[in-house]
Amino acid sequence: MLSLAELARISGAALEGDGSRLIFGVATLKLATPEQISFFTNKRYRADLASTAAAAVILAPDQRDAYSGNRIVSDNPYLAFARISAALNPEFSADVGIHPAAVVDSTALLHESVSVAATATVGAGASIAEGCVIGPGASIAAGVEIGANCRISSRAVLLERTRLGQRCRIGAGAVLGSSGFGFANDAGRWVPVPQLGGVLLGDDVDVGSNTTVDRGALEDTILERGVKLDNQIQIAHGVVVGEDTAIAACVGISGSTHIGKRCTVAGGVGFVGHLEIADDVHITGMSMVMRSILKAGVYSGYPSTTNSDWRKNTARFQKLDQLARRVITLERELNQINQAESSVDDK
Repeated sequence: MLSLAELARISGAALEGDGSRLIFGVATLKLATPEQISFFTNKRYRADLASTAAAAVILAPDQRDAYSGNRIVSDNPYLAFARISAALNPEFSADVGIHPAAVVDSTALLHESVSVAATATVGAGASIAEGCVIGPGASIAAGVEIGANCRISSRAVLLERTRLGQRCRIGAGAVLGSSGFGFANDAGRWVPVPQLGGVLLGDDVDVGSNTTVDRGALEDTILERGVKLDNQIQIAHGVVVGEDTAIAACVGISGSTHIGKRCTVAGGVGFVGHLEIADDVHITGMSMVMRSILKAGVYSGYPSTTNSDWRKNTARFQKLDQLARRVITLERELNQINQAESSVDDK
């Protein structure tokens, strides 16, 4: 429970209304009660804004006149909502210590403030810094290094040669450090290539549930500071993802691809291997990236191209049947003209 004045301060936004009003939670415009706060960013929900019972609404300056109640006005309403929601819904505080049903090797180094849940395992020589939470059934292999205030969710697996910075979050069932997909062909039979690199995460990296990050063949697979990965993503060996890049679900990135800083990759995108992707590249959903992208911008399609070209090509493709019919008609008419001219010449 926090006052509107406190929430405005936390979000860095301007309060217009009763700052003493107490807020107990967050909700959508449609479902909010008089004890909750909501946000408005999409004009499709203007009717919900008009009828909401929320105690206050977060909105942009150019939308303030659309709502007469208590307002928190921000140039980035969704960011303000995120900060307010976090303040009203703090993360659970895990019990410090090692659960009796956990298995921790005697040579592992755990800060006294670490929490290790039941059935979790920590291997020989692993290092876990202060404030970390290791969830139920998580597996921390030998020699793994985990920086301060990380959270490893249930059944996540961190294999050998994995190193995490501070404040990383690893989702349930994620696997970091698995062997990269490397095989040499010997007269039709596949011979595995040893994967000798590791996995390195910078500070404030999030890895979603059931996402896999393979270790490199010779060099590390690297997720730089602030990278955000959704669920069910495949990061192959030797991939480098630049700072503050966000990647949505079901993306597959083949080996040795380097993705720049501040990129966004929508769901279901595929990358072939050994590509270079520039900073500030944004790739729309279900695209297939088959060659390097060396210029910032928005890209789409199969194979990917600039979003503007993709839109034009898609519009033309939808008229392909109509164009084909017109060509057939024109060819028929042209044949008739040629036949008529041939008959005249024969006479």
